[in-house]
Amino acid sequence: MPTNDPRAPETAPAPTRAPGPSAPQGATAPGVTATGQAPVPALAGSRAPAPDPAATGYRAVFAVREFRFVFVAHLFSLLGVVVSELALTVLVYDLTRSPLLSSLTFALGFLPYLLGGTLLAGIADRHPPRRVLVVCDLVCAACVGLMVVPATPVAGLLVLRCAVAAVAPVFQGTRIATLADILGEGELFVLGRSLLRIVSQSALLAGFGVGGLLLTALAPRGAIAVTAGTFLASAALLRHGTVRRPARSAGKREGIGGTWGVLRDRRIRALMLLFWVPPLFVVVPEALAAPYADEIGASTAALGLLMCAMPAGTVLGELFAGSALGAATRSRIVCPLLLTGFLPFLLYALRPGLAVAALALFLAGAAGAYTLGLDAWFVAAVPEEQRGRTMTLMTAGMMTVQGIGMAGAGLAAEFAPVHAVVVGTGVLASLCLLGLVAEVRATERRDAADRHMTSG
Repeated sequence: MPTNDPRAPETAPAPTRAPGPSAPQGATAPGVTATGQAPVPALAGSRAPAPDPAATGYRAVFAVREFRFVFVAHLFSLLGVVVSELALTVLVYDLTRSPLLSSLTFALGFLPYLLGGTLLAGIADRHPPRRVLVVCDLVCAACVGLMVVPATPVAGLLVLRCAVAAVAPVFQGTRIATLADILGEGELFVLGRSLLRIVSQSALLAGFGVGGLLLTALAPRGAIAVTAGTFLASAALLRHGTVRRPARSAGKREGIGGTWGVLRDRRIRALMLLFWVPPLFVVVPEALAAPYADEIGASTAALGLLMCAMPAGTVLGELFAGSALGAATRSRIVCPLLLTGFLPFLLYALRPGLAVAALALFLAGAAGAYTLGLDAWFVAAVPEEQRGRTMTLMTAGMMTVQGIGMAGAGLAAEFAPVHAVVVGTGVLASLCLLGLVAEVRATERRDAADRHMTSG
């Protein structure tokens, strides 16, 4: 369902709230006209280009020139993050011979997200988005460049790792908001977000493979130096391939108060929790894949299959939903997928073998297709002047809860069998999501009543 990508897993005013799960049969999805075409909004400083009428689905997204630059820049920055993480972990271990410090290096990719996502979220709206994206890439390039310097101590390497992670939610939130500028708020935005998520899931596996190859040919510092070039390439693509747009709320310095202001909106808060809660639980079987393989006596090769099953399901589920389903259908299946997405975890009650366990994870991953419809609801619910801040907060929360979920899974497995932990996770997640879906329905009914009173 979620992505583990720390930089992956991206405007115009929304005329109305998005139809929620209680929308009547035949209602159009948020930001989509009755003909099924995404509106082309007018923007300050630029206009989102109309898609090629001959292009449909994901082809229509790639028909937008500016998106192609964002997409390639995403590949470069994602490759830089994954390879630098792997190489830095190896470098710290080579310098200290400490497994604790080596694993801490990787864990630091999660910890600063909450800090950066709350304290720095306002940057995404106070400054021109292109400038924010380019500066974030340059900060990352500078940090990994300093990692290459032999005189940098281990403590300095860890601080630099934290700095890269701290700016990541600002980069990601600004990119999501910018996608709405480039593609509009409707169908193209949803498919553009889907493409970046698909690439993130796929590139995680490819990135570790590329990193492994680089480390066979280069020393860890040499591999890290290569990633400085990928961040610079991403910055150049964003600087020269995207349009300069003005800040959404220039001059406003709300600080942490602005972040709490976003969360005070009941509907935005409910939708944001729908982004946060599934990743909290979905990481559990992946975090416990190694002990579960040991529990059932599976081989090391089987562990790789368990680790790949859920990302494969996520990619195929998103591809199917994005290419075969219409916007209205994707909106209608959000809640059913959320409420059933964790039921495959219950198969672990049988202590299944490799094939059934991998199937359960694949099905859970495929249920992540709910995110396409949820993206449409979310972008329509957030006011444009708060969009960068809100998207930054949303992505920071997603990464933070994944770290919490992994730690919680390990703690629970100290006191209960692994298969029982996974089953309990499925039950608890389903109950939490049942309550959240009810809350989203309530906010939709409230908004519908407010619109009725206003129109009357």
